[in-house]
Formats: sequence, C-alpha cells, structure tokens
Amino acid sequence: MRDRELLRQILEASRDLWDQPETRPAVRENFAKMLDCRTPALGAEVFSSETEEKFVYHTCKSPACPSCGYRATLLWQREQWSALPDIPYAGLVFTMPSLLWPIFKQNRHLLHDLPALGAAVIEQWMKAKYGVRLLIMVVPHTFGGYLNFNSHLHILVSAGGLQEAEGRWIASLRFNKDSLMRMWRFAVITFLREALKRHVLKSNRDGKDLSRILKSEYERPRWIIYIRESMSKRHFLQYAARYARRPSIAQSRLLRVTDREVEFWTKDKKQKRSVKTRYSLQGFVAALAEHIPDRYRHAIRYFGLLAPRARNRTSAAVFALVGQEKRPRPKRLSWRNSLRKYFGVDPLIDSRGQRMSWSRRLKPVVP
Repeated sequence: MRDRELLRQILEASRDLWDQPETRPAVRENFAKMLDCRTPALGAEVFSSETEEKFVYHTCKSPACPSCGYRATLLWQREQWSALPDIPYAGLVFTMPSLLWPIFKQNRHLLHDLPALGAAVIEQWMKAKYGVRLLIMVVPHTFGGYLNFNSHLHILVSAGGLQEAEGRWIASLRFNKDSLMRMWRFAVITFLREALKRHVLKSNRDGKDLSRILKSEYERPRWIIYIRESMSKRHFLQYAARYARRPSIAQSRLLRVTDREVEFWTKDKKQKRSVKTRYSLQGFVAALAEHIPDRYRHAIRYFGLLAPRARNRTSAAVFALVGQEKRPRPKRLSWRNSLRKYFGVDPLIDSRGQRMSWSRRLKPVVP
C-alpha cells in the first residue's frame, strides 16, 4: 500500500477505538474527515473533454490531514510573502521541563494561553531593553519525535523593531537568552500557580504535590530555549512552514502497519540517527489523538505589530520606515492554478492534451 494511504489504513482499522462518545469531539471529527478525504463521501466535481471524464473528489481540509495541510501551508506562505517586509528575522523556541507536560496534557484549555505568554515575554523584554515593538508569529506545538506530548512554542519575530516614541525603525536588535529564559520560566509557573489557585487546573496529583512540582521547576537553574538571531524572509517563511499546519507524524515516516502494530522512523537526537519506533495500534492512535487541536484553535497566532488589531494600522508605517513599498494582498490561487504553480501539474488537461471543463457536481455519498 502506498505511503499516503497508510494513515487512512490505521484510522480505518482502529475506528472502534476512537469513534466513541467519550472521545474528544475534535478527534472524532478530524479522524472521520481524514477517512472521507478525496472519496465519494465528500462529493466531487466532474470535468470533461470531448473524449474523457474526470472525477475530482472534495478534500477534507482538516488541520490533521497531511495532504490538505501541505497545500494550505503553501498558500499561506504566498500571502505572508506579500504581507511581510524584506527585513531580517529571528527564530526562537521556548520549551519547558518534562514534568510540566502532563499538566498541559490534562488541561488542554490552558494550552491556548501559551502562545500569548511566549509573545508577552518577548514583547516586554524588547520594550524594556530597546523601547520597540516587533512583528511576532507563534506556532504552538505539542508533539516530539516519538509522538510524545511535549508542549513548546516556535516563535518567529522581526530582528528589528518599531520605536513608536520617535517614529523610527531600529534595524538590529540582540536577544539575551538568559533573560528571556528567566522571564519565560516565571511566566509559565505563575500562570500554572494562578490556575491552581482558581481551581481551573485538573490533575491526578493533589494540590500540595502540584505546588511542590511548580516550586521545584521554578527553582530549576535552566530551562532550554533556542535562539537563531538572523535569517532572511525566505528562510523565515520556510522555517514557519515546517511547523504551521504540520501533522504530528509525516506519512513518509510510517514504515509498517498491521492489525496490531505501527512502526515508524524517529530521529533520535541523543544518538544522532534515525531509529525504528513501534507502537501498538491502540497506543499509536491514542498518541496521535493527543495532538489534534480543539476546534477554533489556530495553528499560528499573531502578536505585536502583526496582531489583528494592529496590523492594518501599523503595516503601512513599517513598510515606509524600512524604505519599501507595501504590496497588495495576492489574489488567492484557484485549485487548478495552485497545482500548476506548486506541483507542475495541470489537472484539467486530459491524456490527449485536450482542455477539460467543469461538467457537473456529485453530491456526497453516505457510506
């Protein structure tokens, strides 16, 4: 079976495990969509030429679907290329100790606030140090290479900032790793302590045990964060695309699927090589389900000068200050034109080279 069908095979074989009333609604909805993607269950558009007819089945557009997510990411890159000025950017990764991962795993409602915490840390430090505001994108992630639950943030920021008081652009800023780490540590622990105080934090541990964990993790000398201080806009968007709408496991990593077991490649960072990882079918599906976002949770969050309320007001000023002309938002590519541009394939040319045109629409077929 082709690699791109392996994930569908896994979900079909395990349907009795996840298609249950007690399963989180977002998981049931997205897994069902992925099974129906590009099948008669979603309906189709029919195109025809003088000699041929072609059925193009509708896609599921689920954020967990590898094929749908890839095309959406390409279109997102195209829009961001026009929206962002041609200036240097920086990439940061904020992680947290593994003892805190289960807390966020059991309290998914708290995950939604992590991007705002990470962005606030950077904004406050830059405001205090340089008096500037930045362009900030945050991509929240919950998975590691072994499909384990690992809460962390990929943060993409401009390497320069707007000094609003003087109306000028500061082109070169430096990030202090130790200061940002301490602020991030303080922000996360304070956030969890407040959630515990307000009784909105659930856990298998009692309150005293949780307080002890939070105290010990706050006193941990170092939390790991990564900073890459300079990259071009092209590299910036390529880096972001690696994480935006990215499924928790790529189809190419899947090696073997049976009715009992799933085997896939994992990059072991300690050994610095790829290793084979095996899960039971039930364990694999349970791990995969943990990384399905709840409804109305965005894959990318925007802050600072990119915040929705500020973008329209400040984007023209930023372009003017860096001596560039603001580009108009590109017209969204159609299905046909996006395939021609990004994949070099014209889906509306038949086997004889003749142009096909839309003929009719097929309604969804209920299984």
